[in-house]
Amino acid sequence: MANTYALDEVDHRIIELLRKNSRISFVELGRILGLSEGAVRRRVKLLQERGIIKRFTIEIDKSYGVRAVTFLQLEAGASPRKVADRIAEVPGVEKVYELTGRFDALAVIAAPSIAELNERIDRIRHIEGVRSTETAVILRVIG
Repeated sequence: MANTYALDEVDHRIIELLRKNSRISFVELGRILGLSEGAVRRRVKLLQERGIIKRFTIEIDKSYGVRAVTFLQLEAGASPRKVADRIAEVPGVEKVYELTGRFDALAVIAAPSIAELNERIDRIRHIEGVRSTETAVILRVIG
């Protein structure tokens, strides 16, 4: 349903402003966009109903904990969607992407320590359909 809803420039602006600050009030959004609070509320509700806005969340400071990207190769015949869904259930997995090329999937993983990161990667390695992993710890985020 999300891909049948045509976004206009105001919708794109709302999304961009919410990406920067998901706690911004509808009143403040309206002030910035030149809309009433009610108009902003209706647009955000429609974006949610259409599945374009999935959730409102927080961003953790980059200095908190450890983050890594894990590239995965899957067993021949494994369902990439099913394996990706199982990986997404592992605590600390922020995102899972299906890829083209040498690797079949990529998982972005966060943990409070290297030891806990390693435990999460071990859990992923034991998921049926995962053939191999290659992990890179993120040292610095730019931008």
